[in-house]
Parts: sequence; structure tokens; C-alpha cells
Amino acid sequence: MPSDKALINISTWDGTITSTDFYVAAVNFAEQWNNLDLGFPHWSWINCPKGPLLAASKVGLCAFALYICFRLVLYIITTCILQFGQVEGYLSLENMILPGSAEDDRNECGLAGIEDLTCSNEDVFSDTAILVQKHSQERHHYDFHVVYSSSFRVPVLYFRAYCSDGEPLAKEDLERDLPAYTAQELAISKWTFMTQEEHPYLNRPWYTLHPCGTGDWMKLLFSNEPSAVSQGGVAVEKYMISWFSVVCPIFGLKIPLKLFVNVSSCITVQPTSLKMFLM
Repeated sequence: MPSDKALINISTWDGTITSTDFYVAAVNFAEQWNNLDLGFPHWSWINCPKGPLLAASKVGLCAFALYICFRLVLYIITTCILQFGQVEGYLSLENMILPGSAEDDRNECGLAGIEDLTCSNEDVFSDTAILVQKHSQERHHYDFHVVYSSSFRVPVLYFRAYCSDGEPLAKEDLERDLPAYTAQELAISKWTFMTQEEHPYLNRPWYTLHPCGTGDWMKLLFSNEPSAVSQGGVAVEKYMISWFSVVCPIFGLKIPLKLFVNVSSCITVQPTSLKMFLM
């Protein structure tokens, strides 16, 4: 269990984190999310060292033996890396169904079917009013992976969308699933903040949210955190909750209020948070 004593010194912080801190924050977020048992798919940490992790070749016994040797060496290297606190892998949530994307929903900022679960003056929390899918529409499934970028030193969201039969979702259908404010921004930016790139671990094309500016708005989010003064910094464990509070609204989702129970001050995220993401 990550230590609550791991703090980020706001006065000298640039909004980025180390790969080890990312792992600590990601695992903590997954544990808190899964403990709520909201009826969503669970987040899980996938250990997956980078490299050419290909399926065993069937071209011959020799090739297969070489593959086994390669995996054995890779396992040894990975074990050594883990002992020094360097964890390769990513946070994963799969088979999520987004809220209905009918035109009426989009006119309401794409949040129809979702209870407002971010900070509010009400303490009542309902687990039953979240992500109501309209039966008249085809169910679109989304897989979300959060990967640490060693270049930007921040988390990066990768995602893919597909129909119930496994067919990848066309870009036009993807746009219709997103809230109105996200779709409008995509049209203006010509898909520059949301692009298709190779997944760094799976080596397949996935959509991703460009991480440029992430460090800046993460520092901005924590700059008014009261505990930063009283405790001399902000707990590393809070990083992913705050990060998700900006990323989730892009897809019409919100962070459940209960995830903020251990956070001294909640961060209210409005649709305009997308502009913060695009800084």
C-alpha cells in the first residue's frame, strides 16, 4: 500500500511526476475506484515491460525456443527493474459503455444519464444513476489505458472504441458518442489534441489525448490545494484523481464524489476544463 507520506512539494513542482510516483498514484486510484463497486468495469494495473512482446512464432521449433529464451531474459531484466522501483506497465479499464449519445443528450453537454458526482453542496451519493445507456442505441464499448510518458513525465490516456461485434468504431461514430463541447473542440482543433498513435505497449493504433500542457494544468489544479500549505505538499496518491477529474469530462464522465473523501478539497470540473486540457 502506498505511503500517505509521499508528498509533492508545490513550491518547486512543475506538474510532472516520476514513473514510480505514477505507479503509486495509479494503483491507489484503482484500489479506491474498485472498492466503491459502482457497477463499472474495474481499473487494474497491467505489468507489461516495453519491448517486442510478440506471440510465439509457429514457423518452427527453433524460433519457438529463441522466443522462450527471449522471454526468460526479459523476465529477469523486469525483475531487476522492479526491485529498483521502476515499474513498467499501464492502468487499464476495458469494456466501458459511455452515456447515450442522442442529439438531446448532446444538447445537454453530453452528461445525460450521469449523476453529477463531482464536488457539490449535497452529500447524497447514488450508485444507481450512473451511465444509463439508452436501449434504442447500439452499445459502443471503450477500452481506456493510462500510460506514463517518459518524454512528458505525465500520464497519457490511450483509448479505443468498438461495436458489440468487435468492429472498430468509425471516427464519425466516435464523435457522436462524445459530449457536444468535446466534439466542437475536435472540429475546431482538427483532431490535434486527440490523435491516433501506436500504443506503446500493444504496438497497435489507439486514439490518445496529447499530453502537451498536462504538467501545466496539473500544477494549476494543485496550486490552490489547502493541504499543500498545511502539510508542506500534496500527497502523490491524489495525483491520478485530480488528473481524471479533467480527463473524464472529455468523454462525458465524472469522478464519483466518494473518490474525493480522502482529498482535503475537491476540484470542481466544468465543461470548460477541456480548454484547460488544450492549453
